[in-house]
Amino acid sequence: MKSPASLPRVILVTRKSALHMLLEHHGTMGQAAFYLKSRGQDIREYQENHVCFQDGLADVIRGIPARQRRIHVDRAELDRFLFAADDIVLVIGQDGLVPNAAKYLQGQIIAGINPDPGRFDGVLCPHMPADAPKLLEWMSENRHSGYRLQRRTMAIAEREDGQQLLALNEVFVGHRTHQSARYVLCAGRSHERQSSSGVICATGTGCTGWVRSISGQRGRNPDLPKPDSPQLVWFVREPFPSVVTGAQMDCGIIHSGQSLEIVSEMGRDGIVFADGIEQDNLEFLSGQTVRISISPRTLNLVVQGRRKQDVSKITATIRNRAGI
Repeated sequence: MKSPASLPRVILVTRKSALHMLLEHHGTMGQAAFYLKSRGQDIREYQENHVCFQDGLADVIRGIPARQRRIHVDRAELDRFLFAADDIVLVIGQDGLVPNAAKYLQGQIIAGINPDPGRFDGVLCPHMPADAPKLLEWMSENRHSGYRLQRRTMAIAEREDGQQLLALNEVFVGHRTHQSARYVLCAGRSHERQSSSGVICATGTGCTGWVRSISGQRGRNPDLPKPDSPQLVWFVREPFPSVVTGAQMDCGIIHSGQSLEIVSEMGRDGIVFADGIEQDNLEFLSGQTVRISISPRTLNLVVQGRRKQDVSKITATIRNRAGI
């Protein structure tokens, strides 16, 4: 039997519930209930959702062997948390938590658990809290054949000074307040000066989110990549043609070895952020350049499947490529 110190650490990633944030703002349950009631809402729905999440989290925790180390990390702490190379990551909550954690991982295995199927779609968090024991056993020792690893493509945005952002869903380039952004867009041998609501560059995973909405409103679109396809897709939001700006380059595909380059012409408030986290951003002002391409890093997401895989060999290979 392995000693507790030799077992991989289980990292539980969650975010505060809507009720928790209400209480942080208003102080007491009574104050929060009064605030909602004055706006025609009922706090009971928030309470029910909170209880559902807590019950799911408790089920997951009960599924972790008592001798196995575990740490509970809030989403707000991810940028300060140091992951070990052999950590096992369980995300409990809505799908957006997986991209939030993905940018801080380097080959670790991650599984998403949906504690509230009535509220969360479960695209990236398809597993149920009761699945935790089987998931952990598979992730640790590969004893079950009901799961497999899917290597999800990630995007990387790199500025001319070497600063970088990773994204599992998409990269946004534009104005901080989503006003008109001015820049020069370069794709292959084509380039165009534009004024728009910003540029979105997404992975196949991101094509189920923000890009899905953009694509659905457009009449002419490229084929959207699959989550594990080595491709990115980009869209320009509402490009405005004028005497100095064009709108011909409005979407395209980035293949392996290619990139999308954007040169800022914004005197202030230009920004680059990933996966909807505006607080974690790169400044993007006049003369600065950002290049978006496929990252050599992938996300090791546990999904359901019958195919047998040797998890230890797969993760060792990915970690070696990442230099871990």
